[in-house]
Amino acid sequence: MTAQKWVRSSLRTLSVKLEAAGHVISPPTVGRLLRTLDYSLHVNAKKTEASSAHPDREQQFDYIAVQRATFTLAGLPIISADTKKKELVGDFKNAGQTWSLEPTAVNVHDYPHDALGRAVPYGVYDVTTNCGFIYLGSSGDTPAFAVDAIAAWWQTDGRAAYPPGTDQLLVLADAGGSNGCRVRAWKERLQVEICDRFGIAVTVCHYPTGCSKWNPIEHRLFSQISRNWAGVPLRTWETLLDFIRGTTTTTGLVVQAIFEQGHYPKGQSVSDDDMDALNIESHAVLPIWNYTIRPRTPARRSPKLREVIFNEPLGLGVWTRNCEKLGDQAAHGGARRATW
Repeated sequence: MTAQKWVRSSLRTLSVKLEAAGHVISPPTVGRLLRTLDYSLHVNAKKTEASSAHPDREQQFDYIAVQRATFTLAGLPIISADTKKKELVGDFKNAGQTWSLEPTAVNVHDYPHDALGRAVPYGVYDVTTNCGFIYLGSSGDTPAFAVDAIAAWWQTDGRAAYPPGTDQLLVLADAGGSNGCRVRAWKERLQVEICDRFGIAVTVCHYPTGCSKWNPIEHRLFSQISRNWAGVPLRTWETLLDFIRGTTTTTGLVVQAIFEQGHYPKGQSVSDDDMDALNIESHAVLPIWNYTIRPRTPARRSPKLREVIFNEPLGLGVWTRNCEKLGDQAAHGGARRATW
């Protein structure tokens, strides 16, 4: 048998080829026989995580679970942050279906020059309060834009949701993009705009490369927004903001959104001297993905938080022992990634 198979052939083409091979059979009979053998037409299924086979993947997931349990028991804020898919604003097709008497007519082509602009939604999801915040921009998806979104969330929603004097924050982010683990500008901006400005110590835990779908914001916030505006052309900025703010779920999700028209140029560099001036401490466990940035002006340290930093490789035994210390309830909530 040759490597070429007839998987893309129509029933009529299969019938002709079988007849040429000495098997006279009609197209309907070919289809009936294929279904009898449990064959059916399929599209490609995105199931293989091409870049997720990192040797430290499971250790990092376990460490994130411990950090989440620690901050939860201490009553400290935990946010999940990322950039949502960028959208063209204008009379363009938006994937999905809506109930209507007839289809909505939109442009045949999605040319950027026909758009009012390109929406850049950076999201912040508060894991504890089930509240979302979208910082909607029209410029670049840069580290400065990402940190400004977190700062805006803290000023508008975050600070009011936690007791006065809260000075610790856990940020869950992807390993790449504007909030990547190797991006200097991301760390420098966190130091200046969050830590120094608000007197908050920020602990950042990055998900391993290729594992962004485990970031809570993806399925708790972004997917709900996409579902809410599915099939509706995003013709104006007001339309985007209205759909984002109108997103809710049966579990009580509340979403706020603001429109930021500032310019965020790409390619901003951070010097070695600026990096040396950061008050950043890498954790003992996988330091490239886990670190804490503290205010450069000494601030009162929260007595509620006991940092969990292990000097030994974090395996299942370590995870179990520390979860017993943190409490059965927190361990149950963070032990399985599927329930995040």
